[in-house]
Amino acid sequence: MDAFYSTCLRLEYPSTYENFLPFEARRPWTSFLHFSITPPMIYESNNMEEDSWEMVGKKGNQFVINDQPFYVNGFNTYWLMVFAADQSTRGKITDLFQQASSVGLTVCRTWAFNDGQWRALQKSPGIYDEEVFKGLDFVVSEARKYKIRLILSLTNNWDAYGGKAQYVKWGKEAGLNLTSDDDFFSHPTLRSYYKAHVKMVLNRVNSLTNITYKEDPTIFSWELMNEPRCSSDPSGDNLQSWIQEMAVYIKGMDPKHLLEIGLEGFYGTSAPERAQFNPNSYATQVGTDFIRNHQVLGVDFASAHIYADSWISETISDAHIEFTKSWIEAHIEDAENYLGMPVLFSEFGVSTKDPGYNSTFRDTFINTVYKTLLNSTRKGGSGAGSLLWQLFPDGTDYMDDGYAIVLSKSPSTSNIISLHSTRIAVLNSYCSWNCKWGCKKNLLETVLYHDEL
Repeated sequence: MDAFYSTCLRLEYPSTYENFLPFEARRPWTSFLHFSITPPMIYESNNMEEDSWEMVGKKGNQFVINDQPFYVNGFNTYWLMVFAADQSTRGKITDLFQQASSVGLTVCRTWAFNDGQWRALQKSPGIYDEEVFKGLDFVVSEARKYKIRLILSLTNNWDAYGGKAQYVKWGKEAGLNLTSDDDFFSHPTLRSYYKAHVKMVLNRVNSLTNITYKEDPTIFSWELMNEPRCSSDPSGDNLQSWIQEMAVYIKGMDPKHLLEIGLEGFYGTSAPERAQFNPNSYATQVGTDFIRNHQVLGVDFASAHIYADSWISETISDAHIEFTKSWIEAHIEDAENYLGMPVLFSEFGVSTKDPGYNSTFRDTFINTVYKTLLNSTRKGGSGAGSLLWQLFPDGTDYMDDGYAIVLSKSPSTSNIISLHSTRIAVLNSYCSWNCKWGCKKNLLETVLYHDEL
């Protein structure tokens, strides 16, 4: 037994780390979600089928699959549907999922909307392009092949891919008296447009798998909107009302999937003592409220984003690292103390365009996110995972906004991601064992938190 533990202490990279696992638990990484390990005389296997593909659920402050904890290491790639709609670029989706799977990433967040724009999914209210929908079908089908779950966002706060501005434009074209893009949240006709889109997506029957989206366990969760803000109403009442209505609507149609809002995590008027953690004073004025918004019936888990370089200062500094750590810890604490739910840090990144940027800083930043989350995991806390912004396959650099990570061109970052995936995969599997002496001792502590790892 001592030799077994000492082997764990010597591990430095996932390739060697796997040596202590039985063959069936090694790569490909896709097998990590469901394997069982039975070291002699220590554990009893839970006999989970390796090929099972069940809905992700929530139990208290943890995500679960088959009633076992599921901690997340994932990524964002927002443009998958648009690329999949064109046969000439569809292969990039397969490339991306292959590469993500190779470093153990298990969840992808992407757009299930494109409103009135180039290659639009929804060309006008209730009118859809079937070829673009087939592109989304392919994304869902391909993700399943690589054991990657999808968080599907249903519209955008920003103009990119249409979003609330496009809904307001449609409303004006229909003769509505609208004065602000924020009318999206309050006008009943625009609310009905959004609901119709939700209904169309949730009830879509995948043309490749013949599975209705709302029945497909490949979908991790629905997201109401990417980064909703309602700056015209700093009280937050308009956005709160919209969240309440849409959460009930979606859950009534699809009670099986998890639901989240898509918030950046700013603190609002309901918790003035928490405003100290906001990156700036403006963050309290955008109509969002991390605690209040996530207390809405039907919302299953919290989200927060991390962009020190756009919120604090574009110039790289140690202050970014300090903010990131305190921002994560504050939201985990609130998810535990006020919300009783998991929190997913569903966007985080640093731009190569920032003054003073270097790859070492990016690696330090990513490591800070991962290690701070592991400190929560170690205590069974609400820190449920994170999603990099953003992962790109080779040959898509021309779309890079500064945040793209191409694994083949970033070996040190790739190693960090892969190592964190190893820890998460072992944790998920370890906690599925019927452990006879408790999951916070011995092997788990040694493997997941030894500094050399």
